[in-house]
Amino acid sequence: MTLSPFLKLSPDVTGALAAGRPLVALESTIITHGMPYPQNLEMAGKVEAIIREAGAVPATVAIMDGAFRVGLTGADLERLAKTGMAAAKASRRDVAALLSSGGVAGTTVATTMQAANMAGIRVFATGGIGGVHRGEALDVSSDLATLARTPIAVVSAGAKSILDLARTLEVLETLGVLVLGYGTDEFPAFYTRESGLRLEHRCETPDAVARVLAARWALGQGGVLIANPIPAEAALPAAMIERAIETAVASAAQRGIGGKALTPFLLAELAAATAGASVRANRALALNNVRVGAALAQALRTL
Repeated sequence: MTLSPFLKLSPDVTGALAAGRPLVALESTIITHGMPYPQNLEMAGKVEAIIREAGAVPATVAIMDGAFRVGLTGADLERLAKTGMAAAKASRRDVAALLSSGGVAGTTVATTMQAANMAGIRVFATGGIGGVHRGEALDVSSDLATLARTPIAVVSAGAKSILDLARTLEVLETLGVLVLGYGTDEFPAFYTRESGLRLEHRCETPDAVARVLAARWALGQGGVLIANPIPAEAALPAAMIERAIETAVASAAQRGIGGKALTPFLLAELAAATAGASVRANRALALNNVRVGAALAQALRTL
């Protein structure tokens, strides 16, 4: 495979690709914009450790020094974690400018999918994807269109519950994205296991998911969203989190906050309103998604 000059793979990732070992891509905005230092570095280390313990290879993605970096060393992770909010948040539209500038950027779901696909990685675990914002039908994350055209499996706890989940599912359907409930018939609502939104397709095991993925990609189709609910013991009360979200959305509207700044603002408001419970739930669901992602990568390799 001829690599793009804008793609730099770590030795671990290069070796895994050559040997056919399972790989799991990871985004980096959770490091740059999701948590303060050193908690972000600790979380990144724990996520990568879970993947390694499962027999797979972690491939954390970031933009650093004029290239997509796929697979970060310990020094790279520390640099990214210490840069924190000073790093850019790289959506797809920004990639060329950020690569040309030589700066540091955390990759969103969409840009992580882009880099993973360039590297030939087919499994990506994240917290929750973006989607259609509440009250803003035209404010649609590029995550959805990127997922539609990229042959990758994204394991997430649905879409972030600060979004309009029903409209998000409608857009996914319009774009032809297959959504598989992992042990569930409902689209999970990030902090809670249920949304009231039914899913047509369900799988119970990584092997079953892998067979669906193999069939879909043999047909030349794009990505699959693996909707993996937050563990029951970590889920938050639906009524409580919904009240907090409504208050946060209203506050954002009053302050005129939108675009890239909206999601970080809403998540910070939720963390304050729930006394940190939303952050703990976010951490739990992200780790759970990583475990499923590693198992899925193994199942794909076996298949």
